Amino acid sequence: MLIRKRPVPEELLFFRFLNTLMELSEKQKHYYSNLEKGYTGEVKFDLLAEQLKEERLIINDLFLEVNNSYFQIDTLIISQGMIHLLEVKNYQGDWYLEADKLYTVNTGREYKNPVDQLKRSTALFRQLLQTLKQNYPVDASVIFINPEFNLYQAPMDQPIILPTQVNRFFNDLNNTPSKLNDGHRKLAQNLLSLHQTENPFTFTGLPDYHYDQLLKGMYCETCTSILLFVKNSSLVCGKCGGHEKIEQAILRSVKEFKLLFPQRKITTQSIYEWCGAALSRKTFCRVLKKNFTAAGSTSDTYYE
Repeated sequence: MLIRKRPVPEELLFFRFLNTLMELSEKQKHYYSNLEKGYTGEVKFDLLAEQLKEERLIINDLFLEVNNSYFQIDTLIISQGMIHLLEVKNYQGDWYLEADKLYTVNTGREYKNPVDQLKRSTALFRQLLQTLKQNYPVDASVIFINPEFNLYQAPMDQPIILPTQVNRFFNDLNNTPSKLNDGHRKLAQNLLSLHQTENPFTFTGLPDYHYDQLLKGMYCETCTSILLFVKNSSLVCGKCGGHEKIEQAILRSVKEFKLLFPQRKITTQSIYEWCGAALSRKTFCRVLKKNFTAAGSTSDTYYE
């Protein structure tokens, strides 16, 4: 049973918005591309995990803290007799391990070994279980999900699941009986309550951006084209033909505005300027009133 769906990472949302609203450098585009690939791999893994049988609790994207140390878990699967802590990677191409260091075959460039990150997360998670007075065994693995990934010189004693072993991993889980009790469910709820919604670390890869330099106006959700026209209660893209309800398009723009400029107030005027003049102020006012709570005086109304 899935009890926490994987959200789109906030850093990835930043880059999705900024990639549409400004010109990113080649380095920033590369960083953004890696974020997209990572999230795509996690979503692919989630689709496979949904097919698990027996009674299991699946928690995605947990961000936890223990003894002032923060750690992130891609996927946690609670089974009857085991907790599976999984780090999902969507690497592609030929790689090799040498002295516990990870390199690409083509360039020889060294990358962080995800096994090191996994070991740290596992050690901290076990500490957290101790503080919760829980004694469940933990099995931790790095799962390389991309079928076009190949790893040379991988020691057999490393907690690594290669693409050719992913189906076997799920088959082994399915073939292991699992009946959950209230203790398992209480543990899952405790972990959810401990999830940190605020990341204390700033995103290091974000480009500098300013309100005045960003492209204003509404754009197609599918292809990001600004060639939109109004048809009945929808915005229609003149490039790809995509349709989106006007209200949903405005709410998407508000979400974008809130993420990029959290210090600015959401007002009819601010969203009207952000979205451009394709729609009337009355339309923006109606959508904001319907979906948010008005605050402030009549002459200075903003929405929360």
